[in-house]
Amino acid sequence: MKMANKKIKTRFFPKMPKKAKKSFFKGFLMYLFLAIVGLLFFFGITQSGRIYEEVPLSQVLSDVKGKKVESILVEGNKLTVKYKDGKTVSSRKEAGESLLQTFKAAEIDPNTIGITVRDRAALDMWLDIVSTVIPLFLMGLFFAMIFRQARGAQDTLFSFGRSRAKLFSKKVARVTFKDVAGVDEAKKELEEVVDFLKNPKKYQKMGARTPKGVLLLGPPGCGKTLLARALAGEANVPFFSMAGSEFMEMLVGVGSARMRDLFRTAKKNAPSIIFIDEIEGIGRTRSISGITSHDEREQTLNQMLVEMDGFTPNDNVVVIGASNRPDLLDPALLRPGRFDRRVVLDLPDIEGRKAILMIHKEGKPFAKNVDWDKVAKRTVGFSGADLENMLNEAAILAAREEKKVIDMEDLEEAATKVKLGPEKKRLQSEEDRKMTAYHEAGHAVVAYNLPHMDPVHRVSIVARGLVLGFVLTPPTKDRYTETRSRLLEQVIAALGGRAAEELVFNEFTSGASSDIVNATKIIRRMVIEYGMSDLGPINLGPQFDKLESGRVLLEPAQLSPDMQAKVDREIKRITDECYKKALEILKKKRKRLDAVAEELLRVETIEGERFIELMKKK
Repeated sequence: MKMANKKIKTRFFPKMPKKAKKSFFKGFLMYLFLAIVGLLFFFGITQSGRIYEEVPLSQVLSDVKGKKVESILVEGNKLTVKYKDGKTVSSRKEAGESLLQTFKAAEIDPNTIGITVRDRAALDMWLDIVSTVIPLFLMGLFFAMIFRQARGAQDTLFSFGRSRAKLFSKKVARVTFKDVAGVDEAKKELEEVVDFLKNPKKYQKMGARTPKGVLLLGPPGCGKTLLARALAGEANVPFFSMAGSEFMEMLVGVGSARMRDLFRTAKKNAPSIIFIDEIEGIGRTRSISGITSHDEREQTLNQMLVEMDGFTPNDNVVVIGASNRPDLLDPALLRPGRFDRRVVLDLPDIEGRKAILMIHKEGKPFAKNVDWDKVAKRTVGFSGADLENMLNEAAILAAREEKKVIDMEDLEEAATKVKLGPEKKRLQSEEDRKMTAYHEAGHAVVAYNLPHMDPVHRVSIVARGLVLGFVLTPPTKDRYTETRSRLLEQVIAALGGRAAEELVFNEFTSGASSDIVNATKIIRRMVIEYGMSDLGPINLGPQFDKLESGRVLLEPAQLSPDMQAKVDREIKRITDECYKKALEILKKKRKRLDAVAEELLRVETIEGERFIELMKKK
């Protein structure tokens, strides 16, 4: 019997979560309000009835005497008079006096017409009650909503100091280390951290302690946040994620309070992991002057330093920080005991790019003739985010053209789009097209005739982004250093477009401005930073001095006017020599220059194979 009662109770009064109860309460109030409004509307319609012409009571009595009236309906003091000709009017009698007394005073026999009396006392009583209760109810509901909002604002005010960290579980974070490629060293470091937390006794036997923190450093798009998501998917411990900017609020002391609450929560759930993305938002170097630029941020950093390595033990809580500006971080944050390990993520090499492509190509139909080794070689300098975006753009392009599979042509177009932007169909005059064609042909011909330059991959006069044309010479292999010969040849190739304009048209255009900027930038760094000039191996640029406190101070270059003049003359000398070399190459290869420019005017884009044919053609 008890079980049966329990089933009935569960069926008709099921347990509801708080959100469902809140939603049910709101719905109930809404329907109650609509019901009351409908009731008032119904009573108003019932009370008012149809609206008739109102006439004086004396006229009604006169018409009754003249035997024109058929019947009278009495509702309180209101009279509804129906005439024999079908006309209906309304009138009112004296309050407190019956209609029979009025007929008797007017010497009218009430039996000559039909008189119907309708009692409205109960209806009037309900209307009075409702008209009194409804305003009170609405007023109470209004004040209740105000008090509720005030209480919510109070709760929000007192919850400013609570951590906004998000707790991730393995089921929610569907990314694992299998989904990360191209950063094998960083993966290994984080796998050790996970193993530390899963099997602490194995390391404690050897006297090792758990790392307090791991700092992920690298340019944007190299996979720092992706690695953290994979760590959340691999770790069987609570994973708290928060961005550095989430600690900052307009109220003083909120950042440090949130930092305390974050570590307090993590310690209660130890072993656990804390991930702080864009940590430079709170970890910037503290001011060395007496006036601080942002005292609230510095107090937050101080609290983090204490929590990571202070008097209170912080075992089995690992902090993972990610930043692409390591030069901004405070030295106290970087020392061992706080961030014990620094993991640097670089742009992926050819094997890493191929592994990344294998991951992101899943779920996309590619043609069987796609050469992934060639794609990996083609994408030197691409980050993991660039590669993922390239495959996505290739899929979009194939879908737009209603293809069934993604082929090499789509991948090539997508790679160009990621680096230079989409094609732009601009209306140009024949003179502008010819100048652009010779300009790009000048770059390509000069680059082809330089021994250390990478081969020309594509030449085009189709506008993309901010350029009217381009020459692609992607590196054929990953390079980590540059020689003086290669840097000079890059400058010569960059000035090839301006040299072609002078040789063919004896004129200059503004289209070479970006080439001049790039060439000057390379030469300036050769002179003042790399020591690759006749001035010798001297750093003539800004000085980075490391102070005793560990801070890095940037000082402007302290050069005498004479030395500054020598630097300027050296930059001018190297620029003139490179431009002269580009002009000499084009004069010798004038026929090849004309052939490439004519082909560009005809087809607009020349691939690498076709370009080599034009250069070798007799």
